[in-house]
Amino acid sequence: MRKLLIKGGQVVFSDEVKAADILIENGKIAKIGKNLKADGAEIFDAAGLTVFPGLIDMHVHLREPGFEYKEDIASGSAAAVAGGFTQVCCMPNTDPVCDNAAVVGYIVARSKEVGLCKVRPIGAITRGEKGETLAEMGKMKEAGAVAVSDDGRPVSNARIMRLAMEYASDFGLICLSHCEDKDLVDGGVVNEGYNSTLAGLKGIPRAAEEIMLAREIILAETLHKRVHICHVSTKGGVQLLREAKARGVQVTAETCPHYFTLTDDVITSFDANTKVNPPIREAEDVAAIREGLRDGTLDCIVTDHAPHHVDEKNVEYNLAAFGISGIETSFALSYTYLVKGGVLTLCELAERMSVAPARILQLEGGKIAEGEVADLMIADLNAEYVIDSRKFVSKGKNTPFDGTEVYGKVKCTIVDGDIKFRAE
Repeated sequence: MRKLLIKGGQVVFSDEVKAADILIENGKIAKIGKNLKADGAEIFDAAGLTVFPGLIDMHVHLREPGFEYKEDIASGSAAAVAGGFTQVCCMPNTDPVCDNAAVVGYIVARSKEVGLCKVRPIGAITRGEKGETLAEMGKMKEAGAVAVSDDGRPVSNARIMRLAMEYASDFGLICLSHCEDKDLVDGGVVNEGYNSTLAGLKGIPRAAEEIMLAREIILAETLHKRVHICHVSTKGGVQLLREAKARGVQVTAETCPHYFTLTDDVITSFDANTKVNPPIREAEDVAAIREGLRDGTLDCIVTDHAPHHVDEKNVEYNLAAFGISGIETSFALSYTYLVKGGVLTLCELAERMSVAPARILQLEGGKIAEGEVADLMIADLNAEYVIDSRKFVSKGKNTPFDGTEVYGKVKCTIVDGDIKFRAE
């Protein structure tokens, strides 16, 4: 029998943080209490540390199959556990697109072979992510898909999206919507506003996101189906979601650290690591995103981890790839800006990064309780450090946070009762 005893830590439960020991047996939390003992157990000394439920990222790009020069399941999984994540859900914009049971099955098998975090595939809504014909959702669900999305591309046709919501619901899946009106984007690369004009870069209006977000809310309300909104970045989007939830619409939503930490003045540096889709917005949007996280309008924090090769970023801004490598910085940024910043409590941070993703996607884990799967993250909340992309485990070093001082160092990540990452 495998035993691990975590002693002396402060444990983040759903409604309180308190000192407790955690005994893990055969991958499950067997007992929680004070001064626990267990013959033959490995001891992890968590004195001065804080124990969280394992983080769950429901929006990452692991790039495999097809783009392994950017990232692969092995490197992405290693980066995930280094960032405190025990489960990640990978988007289908691979090559070939993850739009059938064979690709889903490959990802499941490869992740088990790697044996670090749990990798949950997200299948495409449409074949080839072309927005024309629905993919085989039922077969993908049987192979291990936990949701469907055409992320990276919007489903522009409202009739197709309506069918997708209906079919996904029939198979116990949820559509994750990338809200973007491509006609309004029209080749834009940054937020439309003063700084886009100053930099001479074509802007993307907030309406490009909000129009599609409103469509998804209307469809979900009409059909009485669930829908999840990806990477919300605007003040107007938060307000649309708040009003929809007040009416009882079955809509959930996520945002990312770069949307509650950065403002679009960073684009005037012309650092292509600030180029992301949707773009970094203005101060009023950042404030609205933080308030949306505080009041629960925004259910969860994801990374939208989008690693790229250095050559895809080391070009003119207009030509650079969109995306940020974020899985190793997400927890520290969230803790620093939201908890130390007075927006969320530790319990609320765990809700946004563990509990809510598990609930939305109907996954195991996400909470610390006897009988639950032993997926845990242990952090030193007093550890202050400077983000250094050269030390990233991920192949993608593309971050706008290089040199940022943060608090909250991941010390250990435990998956199914086994230590998968331990800081030196």
